[in-house]
Amino acid sequence: MDDYMFKANVDRCKHVQEATTYLEIFTYSVSVSFLGSVPATGDEGFGLALLIGWAFAQGAFAPPVLRAGVKVVASMRLILQQNAKHPETFTPHVISLRPEIYKHMVEALNLPYRGIESTSAVGPLFWSAWDQDEENPHLQIVYRKSDVRKKGLTRGWELMLSHDVKAGMTTGFSKGTPSSDIVECIKHLKACSLQIGHPMLLPIIIFSHDVSFKTDIKQRDARDWLRRLEHAVSMRSEIEEREGYVKDGTVDLDAVNRDLVECHSQVLWKRPKAYIEILRAQEESMRRFWKELSEERRAEGGMRKLQASMLARLDFYRVKLQGIESYAYTTLQRLDIQRSALYNIIAQKESKLNFQMAGEQRKLAHASKRDSAAMKTISLLGVIFFPGAYLASVFSMTFFNFQDPGPVVDGRFWIYWAITIPITALIVGIWYVWEKKRERRYENEDQDLERGSEAMEKEIMAMMRKRTLSKASTWDTKKKE
Repeated sequence: MDDYMFKANVDRCKHVQEATTYLEIFTYSVSVSFLGSVPATGDEGFGLALLIGWAFAQGAFAPPVLRAGVKVVASMRLILQQNAKHPETFTPHVISLRPEIYKHMVEALNLPYRGIESTSAVGPLFWSAWDQDEENPHLQIVYRKSDVRKKGLTRGWELMLSHDVKAGMTTGFSKGTPSSDIVECIKHLKACSLQIGHPMLLPIIIFSHDVSFKTDIKQRDARDWLRRLEHAVSMRSEIEEREGYVKDGTVDLDAVNRDLVECHSQVLWKRPKAYIEILRAQEESMRRFWKELSEERRAEGGMRKLQASMLARLDFYRVKLQGIESYAYTTLQRLDIQRSALYNIIAQKESKLNFQMAGEQRKLAHASKRDSAAMKTISLLGVIFFPGAYLASVFSMTFFNFQDPGPVVDGRFWIYWAITIPITALIVGIWYVWEKKRERRYENEDQDLERGSEAMEKEIMAMMRKRTLSKASTWDTKKKE
């Protein structure tokens, strides 16, 4: 079943071209190691005949003739693509060798068939198991992390290994982008060439790079960033304009909110929980290897010491990761507190804005009321002319005579003005006094509304600040004392 699934998965994969090199490390019984490599070639230069010759150590790749008494204690033979650059090299169902070459490589080097099924795996993955050969068992390993994308490019690495527990030979295929530290890991592998008899040497070297000091520095930087955000959210005296959160004497809440999200993302970078699971799987793989290792191989080359040293290193990484997990958890909790406080501050500002809008709406309502009063005034002014019109209609019957000869205007016409003018003045005066009193009343009502809104706003904001930001009032207690 495994071989069928392997071939079916390879056939549906797309292949891209990457530069390929070969690495050979041999350790002899005289405590001398030999390192050999072949210059980089493209996918087209990595022919099938070349692969078969190298994989089976035939022809130009035949091992050197050893003098009497010297034997190969351990060896490692790797096909490397250390500088993978194709944008799709780590996307699902993509391989970096032609399908027929990839199939022969896996079969010739006895690599795990299941490695092809891990191209779509998310997060770091580590898997190991014995193959089905009972006479000459091989420990097969798949280790990869290739789900990271940045600026449209994939980043990551993959490693497939097969270890012949009897001969002490490890064969494998490794690929990584320039940002994956694979080049640096291979340098460390060459420096530790006398210890290549242990199949977990290269995986642990890669693991140590993946959980290097960069992770600790990332968490420290996130905590420093968090402190600056706490100063800004709590409006402490430590906040400085150079931190970018103060603009024109006020805190830029948009910048604080944006940086809270970015800081949260930084804390979640390389979560220790996933790496602790990888660490457990590696420890299980080491115990599985040690259980099948013969006593003869355990005794040679300081294998016991190496096994104990590597287990101790993994235990050290576990303690380190647990510390990072606890540190990150505290940072995340403090970020949640600051996010809640920021939301409360924003809610307070929204409440203040709503109060202001309500006040403006009240003013608009009063303005509408005043407009309606103005319309009444206009109607009143119209009424002012009614007495004069009425009197004019009355006096016109006898004061003016346009038919008979003689004076047109009667001498008693002054009576019209003597009555109309005082009545008009009286009506206008009454209206003026009444309008002034009404304006004063409206002004007093507006002032009462403003005072009521401000008092209610101060009361609500004081209550919310007391509940959410009480720590800010005690931050500088010692300084004030």
